[in-house]
Amino acid sequence: MALEDRTLADVLAQIAAREPAPGGGTAAAVGAATGAALVEMAAGFALRSAEGGERRPGRVRDRARALRAELLTLAEADLSSYRPVLEALALDRDSPRRVPTLRAALSAAAMVPLAIAAGAAEVAELGVLIAGESSRELIGDAVTAVLLAEAATCAASKLVELNLRTTPEDKRLGEAQKYAARAAAARAEALAAAR
Repeated sequence: MALEDRTLADVLAQIAAREPAPGGGTAAAVGAATGAALVEMAAGFALRSAEGGERRPGRVRDRARALRAELLTLAEADLSSYRPVLEALALDRDSPRRVPTLRAALSAAAMVPLAIAAGAAEVAELGVLIAGESSRELIGDAVTAVLLAEAATCAASKLVELNLRTTPEDKRLGEAQKYAARAAAARAEALAAAR
C-alpha cells in the first residue's frame, strides 16, 4: 500500500518501527508536504478575500498543491532509496567491490533527500509570500508552514551531507547548503512578519 494511502497513525507507526525505512528522508518529506498543505489552505483564504485582480494567492496555492504531491512522491521514493547502501554494507569487508559499490550507492541515495530539500525550501518561500497576505487569524498557519518546511529542508540537507561525506568534492553538497540557507532566510522573514 502506498504511503499516501495509509492513515497518519500507520505512517507514524511505520516510522517508529525498528526498520531502516521509512526514516529521516520520508519524515522530512511528509513534514514538508504538511507545510505545503498549510500554504495551500492559507492561500485559499487569501484568494477568497483578495480584492480586484490579485492572482498571487492563486498561483501560490497551485504551486503549493503541486509541491505537496511531489513531496509525497519523494516520501515514497525514500522508502527504497537507501536499500542499495544497506546491501553494499552487507558485502564482505574484504571484497574489492565493497568500497566502490558503497560509494556509488551513497551517491545515488543522496538524490532523493536533495530533491526533498529543494521542494521543502520552495514551500518555505511560498509560506513567506502567503504570510504577508494572510489575515491575523491565518498568519500562524503560514508561519507554521514555513517552520515545518525549514526543518524538513535542514533534515534533508543533512542527509545529503551524510550520504556524500566521503566525496567532499560533490557539487550536490553546495546545493543542499543553498537550500538550507534559503529556508533559513524564509524562517527569519516569516517570524518577523508574525510580530
